[in-house]
Amino acid sequence: MDAPGDLEGPRAPGGDHELRGREPGSCMLSQSQGFCDIVLASRSEQNVTSYICYFVLPCRGKAEKKGTSNMIIGMIFGCFALFELLACLVFGNYLVHIGAKFMFVAGMFVSGGVTILFGVLDRVPDGPVFIAMCFLVRVMDAVSFAAAVTASSSILAKAFPNNVATVLGSLETFSGLGLILGPPVGGFLYQSFGYEVPFIVLGCIVLLMVPLNMYILPNYESDPGEHSFWKLIALPKVGLIAFVINSLSSCFGFLDPTLSLFVLEKFNLPAGYVGLVFLGLALSYAISSPLFGLLSDKMPPLRKWLLVFGNLITAGCYILLGPVPVLHIKSQLWLLVLILVVNGISAGMSIIPTFPEILSFIWLDVCLSIAFLGPTLGGFLYEKIGFEWAAAIQGLWALISGLAMGLFYLLEYSRRRRSKSQNILSTEEERTTLLPNET
Repeated sequence: MDAPGDLEGPRAPGGDHELRGREPGSCMLSQSQGFCDIVLASRSEQNVTSYICYFVLPCRGKAEKKGTSNMIIGMIFGCFALFELLACLVFGNYLVHIGAKFMFVAGMFVSGGVTILFGVLDRVPDGPVFIAMCFLVRVMDAVSFAAAVTASSSILAKAFPNNVATVLGSLETFSGLGLILGPPVGGFLYQSFGYEVPFIVLGCIVLLMVPLNMYILPNYESDPGEHSFWKLIALPKVGLIAFVINSLSSCFGFLDPTLSLFVLEKFNLPAGYVGLVFLGLALSYAISSPLFGLLSDKMPPLRKWLLVFGNLITAGCYILLGPVPVLHIKSQLWLLVLILVVNGISAGMSIIPTFPEILSFIWLDVCLSIAFLGPTLGGFLYEKIGFEWAAAIQGLWALISGLAMGLFYLLEYSRRRRSKSQNILSTEEERTTLLPNET
């Protein structure tokens, strides 16, 4: 079928394991076990993503008070994605030896502890010591997050091999729920109780999930995959889709160190209300993700068009986010929220169809390969040229990836038509008799 989902290639690296339950010889989890895993993995992603969002307001304010520049703040945000990529590659290769359950539970445990540690960074002396501790905690955070996501993604992909987009699209709803609750709740807790409370509360919630997962999740055995991550990513279609995922992840990462600062400076909103601005993006993404996942599974030929047009719409959103000064459009709060809503829908349109395209357990790896450039470059550009131009430049990533993907599909369609025409001609020639009938 002429659709992105019809990807055939080598199996995934290390993370592509044949997961088996407690009964020997069983190759797939039961539906009830899979459902249980979805609930727990969703809660885990909700919690972890939520505390990432909590960083957006209190952490930046505290860092600025301690003399940290916007560029360094962007690098602190960006190092998370870089080390998460490296950790995912390692954990994917050793999942068969470590075990999915242990990796999942251990990742959550470390994540909860590191979240609490982030809440006490305000007690660290100003200057290089504070910056170094921020980097150290973020790196530990990235490694623990990578462990939890690598294990849960591998379990879910094997439990529901024919409905990857639907299942992981539903999982993105919980990530969106974390995005929804994170900024406003974090802003409220920060205003009411200070810097430390949001991190301590959320860290304790994550830690409470650890014994629940230890009790409910069964033990899984896994067999190693046959091919490496690099062989898979070298396939032209996979490489292009990896670039698409990278561009979208970079666009999301760009907003981490920049959007709240822009809203604070432009509209003079208090911290709690700044968190509400993020609801436009998070809520629309949370609602649209499962819908696009279901659509991708039910109508595979639509995947490529969702992917292409989603990227083009995302590019337009970032151009209008400021908006870019050449358009001479006055920046208004209602327009910013509207653009964020459209951006959330276009992100779901672009990201969800890639789940069945690049096997879900390496999705995180490819989306993190250069995603760290989003917050790092975003913080730098924000300082140098302002939010409006920085957002427009960031939108070029999505524009280039959308056009490249569309061109690839057009060339692929053209090749298939030529191949089909040649096959028809060959068939007609085979039917023609070699010698004429003698009369």
